[in-house]
Amino acid sequence: MVDVIESLRRHFGHASFRPGQEDVVRAVLEGRDVLGVMPTGSGKSLGFQLPAVLRPGITVVVSPLIALMKDQVDDLTGRGIRAAAVHSLASREARRAALDAARAGTLQLLYVAPERFASPAFLRLLEQLDVARFVVDEAHCVSEWGHDFRPDYRRLREAAASCRRADGQPGRPPMAAFTATATPEVRADIVQLLGLATPRVIVAGFDRPNIHPAVRPVSGEAEKQRLLPDPVRGRRALVYTATRARAETAAAVLQAAGIDAAAYHGGMADAARTRVQDRFASGAVQVVCATNAFGMGIDRPDIDAVIHADLPGSIEAYYQEIGRAGRDGRPAAATLLWTYADVRTRES
Repeated sequence: MVDVIESLRRHFGHASFRPGQEDVVRAVLEGRDVLGVMPTGSGKSLGFQLPAVLRPGITVVVSPLIALMKDQVDDLTGRGIRAAAVHSLASREARRAALDAARAGTLQLLYVAPERFASPAFLRLLEQLDVARFVVDEAHCVSEWGHDFRPDYRRLREAAASCRRADGQPGRPPMAAFTATATPEVRADIVQLLGLATPRVIVAGFDRPNIHPAVRPVSGEAEKQRLLPDPVRGRRALVYTATRARAETAAAVLQAAGIDAAAYHGGMADAARTRVQDRFASGAVQVVCATNAFGMGIDRPDIDAVIHADLPGSIEAYYQEIGRAGRDGRPAAATLLWTYADVRTRES
């Protein structure tokens, strides 16, 4: 059996696993189908990244969060692990290079956005690869009971079934599905709709004790804008808003207060979004103001504040979003600026 602790240290620089991680890694290495329900920030991705460097073949990772894919690929390649991503923000040349490397068998991980599975050409490519495992991140997106249902996820069961196993065994490659938020009904949906075969279900809990949530009632938009700089000043922070226009407004309010802030949403040009993400990752921008509808999947360990300038879409969405804070284990703040007018915005 592979010494997973030594492999963890050698490839990722960690001396030990976080709760739940080792169980997932061992189940994946055993070739089991796995459903991992683990808190945001608990290191779910290690559950498939470490096995990907320990077993031959390519690990296909489906993720709807483009920013998160970019962060993870950048981190992996920085560690000498061969990874690439195919999504709409990548240039045509980058997408072609990633697919050529996958076809040549030189990649260990290939990250793919779910809409790619609507392409017959991509499905034909998938059938040519030696796939070690098929990973579905944000797996709650397959369920209409989930808070972020995406129809493209319904294609994944058939896509996985068409893949060739890297170990030469009959049948599809092993599958691993991960999510931070899944009720028992959503878990059952994930297992059924993805076709997981007698999966090992690992639920690592939901508590993030280092995150301290607070709600600050405000009288209206004017008071909200006046208070917004307070919880972010001097911190690496994310500010979530309900609309693109509000993301732009929040960034302008913070800039006027002397805070390095930038907006990030689906209405911006691809190059502008990439530039904001890169500047935030490098520390050149202190605060990003974003809509969650676009999938703000920035995975930085040093975010110490998440502010909701508007009411989140659901409790599940709120949990996912505040989970971007405190990934390094240090205390982090989650502040919700609440006014009843925001309820009407969400209802509309």
